[in-house]
Amino acid sequence: MAEQNLVAKLKNQLKQEKILLWNPPYTEDLNQPGQQHMQELARRYASLLGLQTADVGSALESIRVQAVNRGKGNKRFRDMKMATLELLLPRESRKDPKTKTHLETKLDVLVQELMDRIGEEFGLKSIKLILNGKTLISDQSLEEQGVKNHSKMMVLKLSDGEWKAATDEKQNQQESIQRTQKGFQILSEQDGSYDPDTTPFLEIADQKGNPLKVPHSEKKALVLAMGFHEKGRSLMKKKQFENALSHLLQADHHFSKCGSALLSSVDNFAVLQLDIVWCYRALEALSCLDDAKKRLQRAEDGFLQCYGQQQQRLLMIKGNTGREEVLFLRLYLLQSLLFYIEGNDVLAKRQLDKVESLYSRVSLDSDKMTQLMTMGFTEREARLGLRACQGDVEDATIHISNQRQEQMEQRQRERQKRSRRLEVISVLTELGYSRKEASRAAHLADGDVDKACGILLDSGPPQCSASLQLLYLGFERDSSKTALRRTGGDVQAAAQLLANQGVLSADLLTRSSSSSPPPSSENPSTSSESAGETPRRSEDNELVKEVLEDICLHEEDYLDLTLEEETELINTMKGYLNSGS
Repeated sequence: MAEQNLVAKLKNQLKQEKILLWNPPYTEDLNQPGQQHMQELARRYASLLGLQTADVGSALESIRVQAVNRGKGNKRFRDMKMATLELLLPRESRKDPKTKTHLETKLDVLVQELMDRIGEEFGLKSIKLILNGKTLISDQSLEEQGVKNHSKMMVLKLSDGEWKAATDEKQNQQESIQRTQKGFQILSEQDGSYDPDTTPFLEIADQKGNPLKVPHSEKKALVLAMGFHEKGRSLMKKKQFENALSHLLQADHHFSKCGSALLSSVDNFAVLQLDIVWCYRALEALSCLDDAKKRLQRAEDGFLQCYGQQQQRLLMIKGNTGREEVLFLRLYLLQSLLFYIEGNDVLAKRQLDKVESLYSRVSLDSDKMTQLMTMGFTEREARLGLRACQGDVEDATIHISNQRQEQMEQRQRERQKRSRRLEVISVLTELGYSRKEASRAAHLADGDVDKACGILLDSGPPQCSASLQLLYLGFERDSSKTALRRTGGDVQAAAQLLANQGVLSADLLTRSSSSSPPPSSENPSTSSESAGETPRRSEDNELVKEVLEDICLHEEDYLDLTLEEETELINTMKGYLNSGS
């Protein structure tokens, strides 16, 4: 980072003085350096910046060579349409971290062709290419996807699972990501109809846990986005940053399908931007400065919109702001890092001062943590509780106990809600509707059986709603079904029969159920659908279980930072800024 900082400072100085290093007297014939003028410039800038002349001279020569090569690249692009791309390779594939890797290519070639070349030249089995935070599509050309001369491109290795998928099935290189998408797509469409003991029901809620009314199309995109985000976060915890970034970028893609009004109600999108840049940092990919800066700005705007300018909205909703302060700590720390890389030490120091102020508030006393954990609270509860209560153990004890009670009541309400929906679905499927139709009606009616019946009567085919029509006329369910069997599905005849007899006798019910019923008006495919639906639902449940198995569904997991990585980066930044001053 120190080299990037120095280069940025020198470029700023050269720009101010309008010095063009690729022209004479700094570059002579055959693109050789003008030694005398380069040495004079190095001495002057070293004195100006308070640095060693040798270091400044080396950095200036690096800038000069880069400028000369860029000029050559521009000429080749004009004359031969050969673009020069800068590749940011995985760390273990970089021979010299200080040397940039370039590759020349036509822009009308498919991305897959470029990936094959990169794989061959650098010994990478299976990769994906990232440009400005977007994963390039393999069967489209570079030009179609916005790749230009001198574009900077990140090269990410696929995980072992993804590489195996690439070997076994050429056209699908991202089985892991696709299975994640399918699993969360099931969750986004299940509307509470799955078994609550085996499948969690994901509901979109605000910071207080209150459900938000979300249009179906946006809910689906939001659940997929949140699912990929959580999967990415779980991989970040395991230090699998390349795989994590792939999932986080998928989350970003799905968030783009959600309306701005929805995103301003929840902080997930802002947290995602922060996590993506944190991955850039871990992968030493902060040369993607423009994309990183835009994402941090989106994160900051999102937090201010969601929490309020002075976090007053968050204070009103949650009663405290201590837990969210770790997000601002990470935001300011990354901003400080980017300012430093850009050569702006003053702004880097200003942001780092904010970081240290926050750090003093959110770092925790280990004795207090132990004290709470001996009371039976988890490490997460202790950490979040102490931050919420500014380190007061007694207040934290009360706060955690209250939170446990609120969560228990919330889970009970969710179970009751899902139980009501399952009962309604059961009633509707008995009346001849498929489980899918019944689930949709139960969801739209919010678990009200009468409303669900009305929805199906309005939208369903007449032959499927005969039982419902009789129910709406006030007749009992079993009597209605028996009457329909006896009348061959004729609703008017069945209604007349029921009206004449009042309630069908037990004897008639018994005889009707034991005899072979005539052709019924109820959906003839229901039984076969049910038979096929059971194994499919079992497969779906297994897939959902797979994508959720390593994801923490605790609603405040994203705030539970141990600050180990942050502490390390704070110390690194202090070292760089102190040596610079």
